[in-house]
Amino acid sequence: MNIIDAISNRRSIRKFTDRDIDDDIIKNILKSGIDAPSPKNTQPWKFIVIKNKSKQELINIMKDGIENIKLNFGVLIDEKNFLSSAEETLKIINEAPVIIFVINTGNKREQRQTYVKKFVEMANIQSIGAAVENMLLASLEYGIGGLWMSDIYYTVDEIGKWLQTDKQIVAAVAFGYPAGKAPAKTKKELNDLVEWK
Repeated sequence: MNIIDAISNRRSIRKFTDRDIDDDIIKNILKSGIDAPSPKNTQPWKFIVIKNKSKQELINIMKDGIENIKLNFGVLIDEKNFLSSAEETLKIINEAPVIIFVINTGNKREQRQTYVKKFVEMANIQSIGAAVENMLLASLEYGIGGLWMSDIYYTVDEIGKWLQTDKQIVAAVAFGYPAGKAPAKTKKELNDLVEWK
């Protein structure tokens, strides 16, 4: 599969088989993430691989965090959809054999920032996004599907304590062998998104 086809054919996978992923394949996917560009080659990332028994610990922590939000803070109307998405993320995490957390090593969680620090954070997050996309594309080589998840933010403090990191958790990515084929999503037209000067 050439690169353009890989980009066009990549889908977000939400249903996985119970087939395990060999550690050497996981390492190759991670190496593709590490090959992403970063500002001044800072490589502002760390990857934490969760599988087997640790995955159940993660699920329990996230369940408790979501229930804590519901009990102690209530849910604002505009947050209800997001909280239900977080609950859906829990189901996906439960099914996927491997979860990889991507950490921004250049920033602490909830760190107050100057403009320069904010600019550096944005550049780091752009690089981390490139690393995640590289991993998603590399997984196709092995017939593995992935899902880039952002609904971890409701429980990011609990996850951070469990992972024993005070650094910014940018994303989590679920990997596994797909259980079926995901349909293509409708994309906006090029002319609606691009302006030429």
